[in-house]
Amino acid sequence: MSKQNDEDIPSRRRFLQQTLSIIPLAAAGGGLVSFAGQATSATSAGVSAHYVPTFFNNDEWRFILAAVDRLIPTDEYGPGAVSEGVPVYIDKQMELPYGYGHLWYMQPPFADAAPELGYQSPLAPRDTYRRGIKAVNDHCRQFFAKEFAALSQQQQESVLRELESGKLTFANVPGALFFAQLLDNAKEGYLADPMHGGNQTLASWKLIGFPGARADYQQTMDNPNKPYPLGPVSISGKRSV
Repeated sequence: MSKQNDEDIPSRRRFLQQTLSIIPLAAAGGGLVSFAGQATSATSAGVSAHYVPTFFNNDEWRFILAAVDRLIPTDEYGPGAVSEGVPVYIDKQMELPYGYGHLWYMQPPFADAAPELGYQSPLAPRDTYRRGIKAVNDHCRQFFAKEFAALSQQQQESVLRELESGKLTFANVPGALFFAQLLDNAKEGYLADPMHGGNQTLASWKLIGFPGARADYQQTMDNPNKPYPLGPVSISGKRSV
């Protein structure tokens, strides 16, 4: 891609470029994302009205839809997490080895430690979601008389920022841990191949100029600092519009 100064790159595109540069398409890390532009409520191309979650119950599903819509909203730079199917991606992950915590060592002792030393929580991702969503909804009912999904966008963002900072935490699940997992999974789903449930229109790949599963880059390598001329292609052969 052509080089640009950071200040010339819209915040949403810069976030995705930085995310892709430090992680594979299954991502981790980062803080609450503030995108330029006013988010709009997304009609879902990715989250079908007929999709039935396999892990999340109705209350949890409403929370996931609302929360990821605030983390990666639809704006002038493209579709957001909900319309790209990120909630579907997260729901599917909960029934895979990742959701059960089978991909890493999960035996005691558990301790506060740097991320480089590995996952330290005794909670598998599915347990973190189940406890975290209930705790946040209970908190919102106590202070706002509504569950999280029924709050205004400003109130939702305030709750998410309190989780991120650790100001809002709970006895049975650390608020910051819950937020970090939610954001990690939202970014993963938004940048993943559509076969995993998210990025259904390849919008994120198109936004950052990632060509996807194309097999031949020789012509591009012979012409550095020029945008790749073709749209992205998924593993299954799906192409962006």
